[in-house]
Amino acid sequence: MRLNPARRRPRCARASASGAAAGWLGLAVAAGFTVAPAAGAAALTAASPADPSLAHARRLLTATILIDGHNDLAEQISTATGGSNDLERIDLKGRTPFQTDIPRLRAGLLGAQFWSVYVPGLRNPRPAVQQLEQIDLMRRVIARYPDTFELATSAAELRAAHRHGRIASLLGAEGGHVIENSLALLRQYYALGVRYLTLTHYGHTDWADSATQLPARHHGLSAFGREVVREMNRLGMIVDLSHTSAETMAAALEVSAAPVLFTHSSARGLVDHPRNVPDDILRRLAANGGVLMVTFVPEFVDARLARIELPILMTTAAAVHAAKTDAEEAKARADAAAARAAAYAGGARPRATVAEVADHIEYVRRVAGLDHVGIGGDFEGSETMPEGLEDVSMYPNLFAELIRRGWSDAALRKLAGENVLRVMEQVERVARRLQAERPPSSARIGPLDLP
Repeated sequence: MRLNPARRRPRCARASASGAAAGWLGLAVAAGFTVAPAAGAAALTAASPADPSLAHARRLLTATILIDGHNDLAEQISTATGGSNDLERIDLKGRTPFQTDIPRLRAGLLGAQFWSVYVPGLRNPRPAVQQLEQIDLMRRVIARYPDTFELATSAAELRAAHRHGRIASLLGAEGGHVIENSLALLRQYYALGVRYLTLTHYGHTDWADSATQLPARHHGLSAFGREVVREMNRLGMIVDLSHTSAETMAAALEVSAAPVLFTHSSARGLVDHPRNVPDDILRRLAANGGVLMVTFVPEFVDARLARIELPILMTTAAAVHAAKTDAEEAKARADAAAARAAAYAGGARPRATVAEVADHIEYVRRVAGLDHVGIGGDFEGSETMPEGLEDVSMYPNLFAELIRRGWSDAALRKLAGENVLRVMEQVERVARRLQAERPPSSARIGPLDLP
C-alpha cells in the first residue's frame, strides 16, 4: 500500500554500505508524519518469553507456512539507493532502517512472501520500463540471499521452498497501469514470475476504477478490463482486488473463473474506508472461493485514524490527480501537510493496536467464513504500523492475540497460509483448463474503454 497516489520521495537522505535510508511512503509522510519509535516493540519482544500464548503461537508458526500477501521492500530499496537499485548498498543480513530484514523475517517465522514490485502510476510515462526494473530488482534480491529466499511461482514451489528452510518468494505487480493496456505485457510479466496483478492503485486505469479516485470512470471494469481478468485466469495470474472500487470488485468477481485475493485490505464493516472491503463483497468472495488478506495499515484498521486521515487523503489525491506540473503536485502535498498538522495539533497521533487487526480478522471470518481470511501486512507500505506489529518480526504477536481469543490451531493454520495455498492451487487448475480451451487473447483496448 502506498498512501501516495503519485511519486515516491526518500524517507531519509542518507544510505550506507550497512543499510540504506528507507523510502518515502506516501502523502502521509509528505504531510509530516514521523516514524514511531521501536521501543514499544522491543519491550514487547523482551517480555514475551513468559507469555504462554506467544510461545504457543511460535510453536504453531514453526510447524506451518505463514504467507504474507504484500511487502514493499523493493520500493524501499529503490528509493534508498536513489533509483539505482544497487544492492551493494543494502545488507539485508543485518539490521536495516526498514521494517524488513533477514533477522527479523526469521524471528517473525515468515514462510512465504508476495513481494510487491510497485511502480508509480500517475504522471509516469514509462511504467513498463520501471516495472521490469523492479521485477529485476526483487529477483536479484532473492538470488543474493539463497540461504534465506527461494523464488516460487506455484503452490508446489512455495511448499518446496518451505521444506528447504527458505522463505518462498513470490512477485506481485501493484497497479494495472503497468501493462500499458497490453495483454502481451501482462503475459511477459507472468513469464518473469509475477503471480498477481492488483488491478488498480491510487488512480483509475483506462479499464478499471480505483477506490481512491473520484468520480468513477467505468463504474467497475470496461470491456477491455473484463478481458484482462479473463486473460489473467488463463495465465494463472491471481486477480488482486485491493485498491479497487467496490464496483470494480463486484465486476471482477462476476467475470473471474478463478478465486481472487485482496492482498492487503481490511473490513469496511469495522472501518469505513474505501480501501477496505464491504460486507456484500465479502459474501461474494466466499462464493468465489477467494481470500481477504487482512492488512495492518493503521488508517484501515483503526476508525479514529480513518476519520482523520480519509478526508485528507481524498482531498490530496484529487489534487495530485489533477496536477499537470511538479509545482502543482508539490502544492498538493504542502496543503496535505498543513491539513495534517492542524488535525493533530495539541495531541499525539492515535496508535492502532494488534487487537484491532485481530478484530478485522475475526470480522472477515464471521462474514465471509474461516476459509476466506489471510494475512497481508503491507510492511514497508506505511510509515507507522500498529503497536505490537511494528515490523516483520512480530507476526507471532497477532497469532498470540487470536489464541487468547480461543482460536484453534486448525483455524490458525488456515489463516496463516492454508487458505492462500488453496487459492493458488485452484487458480493453477483453472489456468490449465482454460489453456486447453482457448489461445492467448489478442484483444486490444478500444475507444469505448478510454475516457
